[in-house]
Amino acid sequence: MAVRVVLVDDDPLVRAGLKTMLGGAAELEIIGDAADGRAAIATVGELRPDVVLMDITMPVMDGLTATEAVRRLPDAPEVVILTTFGSEKYLLQALRAGAAGFLLKDSAPREIVEAVVRVAEGEPILSGGVTRHLMDYVAGDDGGPRRDEAVSALAKLTDRERDVAAAVAEGKSNAEIATALDLGVATVKTHLTRILTKLDLNNRVQIALLAHDADLA
Repeated sequence: MAVRVVLVDDDPLVRAGLKTMLGGAAELEIIGDAADGRAAIATVGELRPDVVLMDITMPVMDGLTATEAVRRLPDAPEVVILTTFGSEKYLLQALRAGAAGFLLKDSAPREIVEAVVRVAEGEPILSGGVTRHLMDYVAGDDGGPRRDEAVSALAKLTDRERDVAAAVAEGKSNAEIATALDLGVATVKTHLTRILTKLDLNNRVQIALLAHDADLA
C-alpha cells in the first residue's frame, strides 16, 4: 500500500514541483497540500496522511510550530521537514518538535521518496551530512539549563530504561540494544514505549536528544 503524503509549503511552485516529482513514485500517494502551518493542521486532521512533508518558514504559522501541533493529533502522522535551511538550530528545533526526518530541498527525488517510506515504517531519517552536523553541534553544546531539565526528566526512568535510552542515543537498533543489554527485542520495544510515555516524547530521536542533553551518552 502506498504511503499517503500531505505536502506543506507556502510556495505554490514548490508544491507543484513536489507533486510532479513525487507523484510518479509507486510508493507514495500525494493526497493533499497546504500553504501554511495552520492550514496543515486542518488538512492533516481531515485527510489523515501517513507522512507530512513540512517546510519551515511559512506565513500564519511556521513549520516547526505546526510540526509540534500535528504530532499531538490523535493517530498523528510522521513529519519530515523538507527545507532549504540546513542549520543545526533548525535541525534541533525540528527534532525536538517531533519530526522524524529532516531533508534539504536539494535532496535527490529518490532520496526523498526512500526517506518518506522509511519514516512511515517507523525509522527516523536524516539526509546526507545532517547527522554529523547534529552530533557535532550537540557535542559542542554545554547544555546549561537544558542539561538540568534532561537529567530531571531521565530521573523518572528505571535503571534499565536509562540503559535503553543511552543505547538509543548511541544509534543502536532494537536488535543491537537487545544484544548489548541481554534482552529480548520485544522487551526492548516495551521499554521504549514506557520511556516515550513517561517522558511525553514522540519518537526515539527525541529520546536520543534528551540522553545527549543529560550526558547519558
